[in-house]
Amino acid sequence: MNKLIPEINMHIRKIIGSLLLLFCANLSAQERAEVVLETTEGNIRIALFNETPQHRDNFMKLARMEFYDSLLFHRVIKDFMIQGGDLHSRNAKPGQLLGEGELDYTIEPEFRLPQIYHRKGVIASARESDKVNPERRSGAAQFYIVWGKVLDDKRLAKVQERLDSATNGQVKLTPEMIETYKTIGGTPHLDGQYTVFGEVTEGLDVVDRIQQMETDKNDRPIKDVRILRVKIISDPFAPKPAPKKTTKPQSTQRKRRK
Repeated sequence: MNKLIPEINMHIRKIIGSLLLLFCANLSAQERAEVVLETTEGNIRIALFNETPQHRDNFMKLARMEFYDSLLFHRVIKDFMIQGGDLHSRNAKPGQLLGEGELDYTIEPEFRLPQIYHRKGVIASARESDKVNPERRSGAAQFYIVWGKVLDDKRLAKVQERLDSATNGQVKLTPEMIETYKTIGGTPHLDGQYTVFGEVTEGLDVVDRIQQMETDKNDRPIKDVRILRVKIISDPFAPKPAPKKTTKPQSTQRKRRK
């Protein structure tokens, strides 16, 4: 029996080593793209979900292009959300109606319920209404950050009825989602209809300050709230540059004299 103990210990060490390698590989796979929205009201740090790769890659592509720099949070609704990304907002005059500025392509929806949903602090894509966009494809540029409300059981039951109607009964609030909406808050009536693709990791107080700002009849803040720039913190999924073409070096050998 004693002779078997070293062999058993060696086998256990191999198993532990393999598990550690898998754990480290999993950690590496969980690297996330991260940016900081530097705004006139303060900084908002955002991490993008790997579970929504099309939306993640599109947002990062626009960030690399500096597309969002100088755009406004043009639509703000207290206890609901703040929205930005309208390409017409960069040089918008005071009081100008905004919201129609979009890029000329859309993105396939990436609903990831019940893991990813509209809790407070997530970032999601705006889109055209169901009447003109029954596939619920996301707009390419405009996004919103959820604030929402804390809801009780009675209100959540009403939300579930609304979801049943909007999604033909396909979206059901799980116990975990219900608990989050009862303690942290959010906008559950949007679940399964708009793609959530990231979350605020720092600067939720800035989002709170913006969502409380005074707005005009079109929900545009009276005082402009501008994204000064999007600073990229981590970009692990950026396309790798194409390798440079190499030319065959010319021979430096001297020619023989005749």
